[in-house]
Amino acid sequence: MSARRDVTLVMGEHHLSQRQACRLLEMDRSTYRYEPRPDHNAALREALFTVARQKPRYGYRRLWIELTETHGWKVSIGRVHRLYRAERLAVRRLKRKRLRPPAPLNPLLTRPNQEWALDFVSDALANGRALRALTMVDSFTRECPAIEVDTGISSRQVTRVLERVIAERGLPRALRCDNGPEFTSRHFIGWCAQKKIELIHIQPGRPMQNAHVESFNGRLRDECLNTSWFLNITDARQKIEAWRKEYNTGRRHSSLNYRTPEEYARVCSELTGGMAKGR
Repeated sequence: MSARRDVTLVMGEHHLSQRQACRLLEMDRSTYRYEPRPDHNAALREALFTVARQKPRYGYRRLWIELTETHGWKVSIGRVHRLYRAERLAVRRLKRKRLRPPAPLNPLLTRPNQEWALDFVSDALANGRALRALTMVDSFTRECPAIEVDTGISSRQVTRVLERVIAERGLPRALRCDNGPEFTSRHFIGWCAQKKIELIHIQPGRPMQNAHVESFNGRLRDECLNTSWFLNITDARQKIEAWRKEYNTGRRHSSLNYRTPEEYARVCSELTGGMAKGR
């Protein structure tokens, strides 16, 4: 538009013909004579801009629904999509680069203390304060050696709980857990290396690779957390600990030939001549 304006000014000021003015400014006469077609989408474009400013995280499908259902536009989704792309209204998404580790192998479990599975469960107290529980399951006997309950649990608290359980049951060969910060901290990884315990991290977004503790957490939530009202942290610890003991001594598993975890662990201990401390 500025080039056409310059040609018009030159023609008026210097009394030149259109041909001479275009030649002087090195502009093709067909370009000067071109009349742009009227924008039939001007009103729709403005309406699309208005809705997009109001709903900045909407894609073209949602914007089309807003235009047709709320603002009464009779327009196809394809037309809205073309304007959406032409005006570069697409929502920018940050692409995260994640290095996905290979899937951990599932070893054949043949004895207690071969692998312990760890995870966290969240809930709340009566006053609304957050509650976290560290759950631990022996993947072979299905026993739950401990459930640590607190308003927040750090990696150092995780290792303290493990130290207490190890003093009672002996060292596990491996620990299976997710990629939470408590299980990927330098302290936790260094502690496992010092104890010579294999650390198995499941792939992100693959909870089925830690199926034993996930199944246990489902029972804990269904039978204890969802049916209990925790007045305070002490009340929560008492009720969850009572449920843990009932789980170990009273729940029969079909995978354990309908024995309780405690009974199955006792049978394994008798067959192997007692559960040896350590490996």
